[in-house]
Amino acid sequence: MKLVEKLIKQKYLKTPEIISAFRKIKRIDFLPEELKEFAELNGPLPIGYEQTISQPLTVAIMFELLQPKKGDNILDIGAGSGWTTALLSEIVGKSGKVYGIELIKELKEFGEKNTENYNFVKNGIVKFIYGDGSKGLPEKAPFDKILVSASADKISSELKEQLKINGRLVIPVKNSVFLIIKKSDRFEEEEFPGFSFVPLIKE
Repeated sequence: MKLVEKLIKQKYLKTPEIISAFRKIKRIDFLPEELKEFAELNGPLPIGYEQTISQPLTVAIMFELLQPKKGDNILDIGAGSGWTTALLSEIVGKSGKVYGIELIKELKEFGEKNTENYNFVKNGIVKFIYGDGSKGLPEKAPFDKILVSASADKISSELKEQLKINGRLVIPVKNSVFLIIKKSDRFEEEEFPGFSFVPLIKE
């Protein structure tokens, strides 16, 4: 059974738009040549520079928490090989925008090249940025959703402030994934323990 179908059967992938993106955007297109044979492996894989492409199960869980929608303005921090950025681009469509930010120049270029195969760059849906995403991207805020794909030391107040009202931030902190929802006067926070991520690198 294909990995995506397995994640659907196991009820990790539930939302129709997210399922559709997972079926269309193939993980194999975002792997280095020598690792393409492992595309169906439900585990993280190295993409160089001590970084990984996340485990599909983890990405499924984080996307279901994030709940990306058509037309959203989304920030993807630690874009890496571009897989999550492309998945988000597929979901937001032409009326949305995704900013994929990556601090390792070679990975920023690798992710951008991989995503170009799906025409998201050409169609203006996604923009890849070489830079430190740990403080977000204030000039393009506020965001409907912010996804962080590497483990931070703490939940950044800068990222929380860059959310729209009812905006969602999904961020790994140490070995937990946190969902933060911005309400008009406060932030709701929920913790999901039991994960493992590479650390979020800063300048």
